[in-house]
Amino acid sequence: MGGIEPLIPLVLIFVVFYFLLIRPQQKKAKAHREMLASLKRGDRIVTAGGIIGTITRVPSETELTVEIAENVRVRLARGMVTEVLARSESRGADDAEDKDEDGKDNDRDRDRDRDKDKDKDKDKDKDKDKDKDKDKDKENTRGTGTETGQRARN
Repeated sequence: MGGIEPLIPLVLIFVVFYFLLIRPQQKKAKAHREMLASLKRGDRIVTAGGIIGTITRVPSETELTVEIAENVRVRLARGMVTEVLARSESRGADDAEDKDEDGKDNDRDRDRDRDKDKDKDKDKDKDKDKDKDKDKDKENTRGTGTETGQRARN
């Protein structure tokens, strides 16, 4: 009775499984952990649900604030990020500058965002006023008989 010979096929199967399944999965998991650890404000990301957004804040090690549309921000678990589409241009020094000695975000970012929101609201109001003026002009020209349909009848 040969003691080691029946174990050789099992060992070969394990070696094949290790190199074809286990090792690549470990490499992929390691790359994902490194990607999650390197996330910074300004990175454009894809979530596990397929939502694309830009990181606006990193409040903790496990949480991100992501802007998915204009003025639409959501809190997201860091582990739900599947891919980084684009890295932010300024990395490192800019992030340290945005935090005070306690490690909290400065109010500067919030003020900047608030100013942008006010400017956008002003632009929307201007567009609404222009639309109202156009509507008034259309109403004024309807009763004057200057439209082509009424000219053809006369």
